[in-house]
Formats: sequence, C-alpha cells, structure tokens
Amino acid sequence: MHPDPESWFIQGISGIPMSNSRSLSTCWNTIREAALGNVKEREAFARSYLSVARTYLAARWQKTAYLGELDDAVQQVFLECFRQGGALERADPMHRGGFRPFFFSVILHVALRFERRKARSFARRAQHLSELDECQAQEAALSGVFDRAWAKALMREAAGLQAKEARRKGEAAVKRVELLRLRFEDGLPIREIAKQWKIEPAYLHHALAKARREFKEALLEVVRFHQPDSEDPEGECTRLLELLG
Repeated sequence: MHPDPESWFIQGISGIPMSNSRSLSTCWNTIREAALGNVKEREAFARSYLSVARTYLAARWQKTAYLGELDDAVQQVFLECFRQGGALERADPMHRGGFRPFFFSVILHVALRFERRKARSFARRAQHLSELDECQAQEAALSGVFDRAWAKALMREAAGLQAKEARRKGEAAVKRVELLRLRFEDGLPIREIAKQWKIEPAYLHHALAKARREFKEALLEVVRFHQPDSEDPEGECTRLLELLG
C-alpha cells in the first residue's frame, strides 16, 4: 500500500506556495530568469530549494567540525547558482533526470570545496583528520537524505498551493484545508472534529475525501513544475510519497 500524501500535509499549509501559477511554466523558466538576474525569480528559486540544500549539508556534517560551516555553505550554494557564469547559467533542460540531480551536483561541489579547505586547516593542526573520510564514506546514504529533503520540499509546496487555491475558491475550500490540518497534522479523529464544528461526521468524511483529492491535484502540479521532463508524473508523486513513508 502506498502512503497517503495527506499524511505529509506538513508546515506550509498557511504559507505562500514556493512557485506561482504554473500552467504554462516549469522550473526551467524560473531558472532561466534567475540566471538573468530577475530578483523575483531568484527569491522563488531560493524558497523552493533552500531547505533541500540545508537539510543535505546538515546531515552530511552532523557531529563533525564542518557543521560550523553550515550557514556559510548554504549561502555559497546560492551564490554559486546566481553568480555570473555560475551554475544556473550552465543548467541544461536536457540534463538527464532534470534539475534535481543537477542541483545535487552543485551542493556536493560546494560541500567538497568546504571540506577540502577545512581538511587543510585540520592537517596543519594535526587534528580531526578522520572527519573528511567519514563524510565521503556516507555518500550513498546521503544521496537518500537529499532525495527525502527534495520530497519534503515538494510536499510543503503542494500544501501551500492547495491553501492558495482554497482562498481563491472560497470558504468551503478553506474549511477543507483546515480539516486536513486538524486530521493529519493535529491527529484529531473525524468524530472529534465533527463535535468541535457541530456538524455531522458523515459530511466531514465526504469533505475530507474531496480535500485529499485537491491535495493530490496540487502535488501533481508541483511535480510537473519541478520535473517537467518526467514521463510519468503520477508515478513520480508515488515515488516521492514512498520516500517519506
């Protein structure tokens, strides 16, 4: 059985979605405009991918002296993306696997650069020489950390997109978003929510089913935005959910 997407209805439900309406857009439009210096698109790019970079680097450097470099390294990832002649200018929509593996390579490049610099400092002081080897030994497991961080970012964005659409649709849709939050974030059973709202449980079961469908639609839109080259976006949604299951 595949995990339900609504079980990952995580923070961001009341926030602004990381990307704007995308029916005629993909992440490559954002990347191209960000590479050209468009401030709005650079902000959108950072909102989308900041947590991914930070989560990966924090996991890579946990319990090591490198962790003190975390904030600087995350900042450097985005400087590397935005600088003239930087990563975003080199990003290719034909890159195998899309933007996700390309962005991973940018983060890894920055991490290795910090580690080599720190290792030289350690060598001069003859201490902590094993920490670089430890980071490199974890490489396979850390790629899974990156994938899970990516999945969480897309889930959070889907929650924000659903909330934004609900505000456009009206009060009933907003209540369905709140119902999802109470059910899957706060863990309240339907009967308890029905009691609080003074409404029949059967009605809430129907509303919850609709809210779940709306979340799945939002997630599918987010996947199509970030992975426009995917031949099976619905299958990609399932894969993301399995990463978090």
